[in-house]
Amino acid sequence: PGLATLARWIQTGEVSNILVLSGAGVSCSAGIPDFRTPGTGLYSNLAKYNLPYPEAVFDINFYRRNTKPFVTLASELWPGLRHSPTLTHSFVKLLDDKGLLLRNYTQNIDGLEQLAGVDEEKIVECHGHFRTASCANCFSRYDGSKAKEEIVQNKRAPKCRLCKGPVKPDIVFFGEGLPDRFGRLLRQDLEIADLIIVMGTSLTVAPVSLIPTMVHDYCRRALFNRELVGDFNPGNGQQRDIFGEGDIDDTVHELCALLGWEQELHVQNKKTRIKQGG
Repeated sequence: PGLATLARWIQTGEVSNILVLSGAGVSCSAGIPDFRTPGTGLYSNLAKYNLPYPEAVFDINFYRRNTKPFVTLASELWPGLRHSPTLTHSFVKLLDDKGLLLRNYTQNIDGLEQLAGVDEEKIVECHGHFRTASCANCFSRYDGSKAKEEIVQNKRAPKCRLCKGPVKPDIVFFGEGLPDRFGRLLRQDLEIADLIIVMGTSLTVAPVSLIPTMVHDYCRRALFNRELVGDFNPGNGQQRDIFGEGDIDDTVHELCALLGWEQELHVQNKKTRIKQGG
C-alpha cells in the first residue's frame, strides 16, 4: 500500500483517531538542524563548545557545572524567534481542524506545533518545552518570560531566587524523567488510535521510540522518513504499514494533493510564517 491507500483510509473514514509521532526530521526544512545527521546535525555543530561529549549540552549534571554551551545553543534555537512551521506542521494542524488528530507526540523542543496553531491539548511535548522554567538544583519554578530574557538577550543562565542554582527551561535533559502528561495520555490514546503516522524520527530514543510497537494490531501505521526505521514492514502483504520514503514535506504535499487539501495546506502554512527581523 502507498499514499493513495492512506488517502483512501482517511477519506472513507476508515481511520479517524490519528496519532502523530514526530521527530527532528519534521523541522529540518524550518532551518533547525536535526540531532544525528553527520556534518549538519546538532551534535556535530557543538564542536566549538569543546564539550567532553556532544550530549553534555543536554546533560543535567553538566549544566549544573557549566551553563554556557546550553545557553549559547538555546539563545539561537529559542522558539518563535526565527524558525517558522513547515508544511508538515501545517498538515498536523489540518488534521486537528478536521477532527482527525487524536494527539501529536513530538520529540522536538522547537515549539513549532504550537506556532502552527495545533491545539495545545492535542500536543504532547515528550521532551518538554521552553515556555516555562525551573531551577536545575532545587526545581522551584521560575518565570518563563524572565528566563527567555536572560538567556536570549543577556546570554546567561538565570539564577534561582531560593538556592542561587542555575535555572533552565523545562525541556527534558538526559538524567531527567519525561513529563507526567506523557504517560497519562499515552495510555488512553493507545486504546483508541486507528492510525499512527510516524514522521522524521530515527526511533532510537526510548520510551517514545516504542510507541509504534504499542498500538493495537488493528491500528494502521504510516512512516514518512528518509529511511525505514523501527519495525515498519510495508512489503509484508498485511496491508497495515505504509512507507512514504524521502523528504517529509514532499510526502505530506503529495498526500494532501490526493486528499484535496493542497490549497488549505499552503494557506495555513503561509499564515504562520515568521517575518525575519520583525
